[in-house]
Amino acid sequence: MALDPQAAMNVARVLTEALPYIRRFAGKTVVIKYGGNAMVDETLKNGFARDIVLMKLVGINPVVVHGGGPQIGQLLARIGKESRFVEGMRVTDAETMDVVEMVLGGLVNQQIVDLINRNGGRAVGLSGKDGGLIHARRMTLHRGEVGEMDIGQVGEVERIDPGIVNLLDQADFIPVIAPIGVGEDGCSYNINADLVAGKVAEVIGAEKLMLLTNTAGVLDRDGQLLTGLSPAQVDALIADGTIYGGMLPKIACALSAVQNGVGASHIVDGRVEHAVLLELFTDEGVGTLIRP
Repeated sequence: MALDPQAAMNVARVLTEALPYIRRFAGKTVVIKYGGNAMVDETLKNGFARDIVLMKLVGINPVVVHGGGPQIGQLLARIGKESRFVEGMRVTDAETMDVVEMVLGGLVNQQIVDLINRNGGRAVGLSGKDGGLIHARRMTLHRGEVGEMDIGQVGEVERIDPGIVNLLDQADFIPVIAPIGVGEDGCSYNINADLVAGKVAEVIGAEKLMLLTNTAGVLDRDGQLLTGLSPAQVDALIADGTIYGGMLPKIACALSAVQNGVGASHIVDGRVEHAVLLELFTDEGVGTLIRP
């Protein structure tokens, strides 16, 4: 069956639009935080895996850092344990940490690895504990008059040792990282995946940091997508209340990355099929771009 001429022109236009971006990013590293709807919708999951494989095939080095909060909550519910959150962070006692490691470091991580490999990639799953990748410290919340509040084995990134990631990249493997770190005390720590992705991007000198979300990106007061933002513009949007709530931690990760050597940060709508490729290889993209 002959290809419709208009369809053929559309294919040619897409390929020619992508070419300069492929040239520009060849040999560069892109860190992608994978989470939200893109992790649970079957069409989006397969589209994401194919995007990652295509990036590798055209000479870009993708590094995937994933979340898994809903999956952790589901397993905790099955064993009869209530999920508790303080300021958006899961209270993580020793039993909950065992579940976190089982879900993030095992089930979810291996599902992503398997999906990439079935689509023609060569992915390798890592916990942040592997090869001393993520060194963590315990996070303590400061809550005004209440003082410090211990929320268990919830961590912050102390430092990143990128040796194992660099080794896998050089060997043409795709690292898939679960955001679990280990402290000087030998304890495992559950760390926010956005934060881990940002710090990994900074340490390895990534060209781009991409944070997949369940929103279109950063919106103005009229609900219109904002892109091509500078740190000064982002600060102004925070100050006037345009950026608030759950977007603030993502923006903080994106800003930190571009202020510490990453070429650009993107907050990308993971509900859009092939969102990673559309943001990376097209002029318009599907999210908010933040430049230094």
